[in-house]
Amino acid sequence: MSNNSKQDFLFDKSNYKWMLIGVAFILLGLVLMAGGKSADPNVFNYDEVYSFRRITLAPIMILLGLGIEVYAIIKKDK
Repeated sequence: MSNNSKQDFLFDKSNYKWMLIGVAFILLGLVLMAGGKSADPNVFNYDEVYSFRRITLAPIMILLGLGIEVYAIIKKDK
């Protein structure tokens, strides 16, 4: 056994960078989806719960993050 053998990693630095970007997109989507609680439990605020931010923008951000994660895993180093 030689101590001079180089350890090969599964991913390189750019893969991990893209993975972190994907996680950031997913977390941002989850933060955008959060909230909507009413101060009075007997009142339902339709416009706040079903806003563009929660129904459209947040899921798109999460799906983009998942797509970036797939790209980061599949991406080959040069």
